[in-house]
Amino acid sequence: MAEPKDNEFLDDLAEAEAEEFAQSLDELEDEAVELDELRAERDDYRDKFMRALADAENARKRGEKARRDAEQYGGSKLARDMLPVYDNMKRAVESITDDQKEASAALIEGIELTMRELLNVFKKHGIEVVSPEVGDKFDPKIHEAMFEAPLPGTHAGDIIQVSAEGFMLHDRLLRPAQVGVSSNPG
Repeated sequence: MAEPKDNEFLDDLAEAEAEEFAQSLDELEDEAVELDELRAERDDYRDKFMRALADAENARKRGEKARRDAEQYGGSKLARDMLPVYDNMKRAVESITDDQKEASAALIEGIELTMRELLNVFKKHGIEVVSPEVGDKFDPKIHEAMFEAPLPGTHAGDIIQVSAEGFMLHDRLLRPAQVGVSSNPG
């Protein structure tokens, strides 16, 4: 009878070990599931962090571009408002006759100096004059056709008259040059 008790004890021990092993497996499975959840959460946070980092970099680049644009083109309204001053000064200089130059040399020299200084200020701030010549090809990017007329000896699209000069601010058009264009077919 002693033998059955020994076997019973061994059976209880085996059951206890099996139960402990199953419990260990359950704990391992729970830990593996928790580890997988933590990895997924980490990956989610890493993705959010990378997106936030990219958004911050894009915002920095947009801000830098906006700053450069403001620096280069911020005075475009003032520049546009100064163009009629240039036009009037140019008309005044062009209308001076030789007799007037002799009679009012100092006044005329002052007007010419003012005109040169205005052009120097324009140049300093990146404003360039667009001066098409008669015979140049019409370019709709920098010219504005004020009229179209057939003129013998010209080709269609040739500039036949310049009404007003145009202006560029760096690489942007402030005002197109106003021109007359030939509509002659050949």
